[in-house]
Amino acid sequence: MNQETRIAIGCDHAAVAFKGELADFLRELGYEPVDCGCQEGCEAVDYPDIAEAVCGRITAGDCRTGVLVCGTGIGMSMAANKLPGIRAALCENCFSARYTRLHNDANVICFGARTMGPELAKELLRIFLESEFMGGRHQRRVEKIEALRQR
Repeated sequence: MNQETRIAIGCDHAAVAFKGELADFLRELGYEPVDCGCQEGCEAVDYPDIAEAVCGRITAGDCRTGVLVCGTGIGMSMAANKLPGIRAALCENCFSARYTRLHNDANVICFGARTMGPELAKELLRIFLESEFMGGRHQRRVEKIEALRQR
């Protein structure tokens, strides 16, 4: 499969089963999930390490986008957004999942395994993947986000 069909996916110890359900769903949609950890039976892991692994696959051009899951999704989104070229969004509703792509060109979606069910996450992931960045006036804003990171 090519880069456009490869989706990096990772979780901490709080979300292994949840990540598995999302990976299966990605396969159903015709994507190839690239598992960046952690695995069943793992000890506690540090979510910034998983965020870095997933985001590294995106910035290297190996994967189109990424999915990160921890207990709340907050830690993963905070860690991912520290990395150059990454725009991660914690999404809990359909509007946010769509507009983070349309207006912010987000390339990582984050979920909380303890704050939502996997069926909602699957719907939000589908919306995220089907939505395309609008560009135009939004491109200038995305460039300003990247400029903030450079300061």
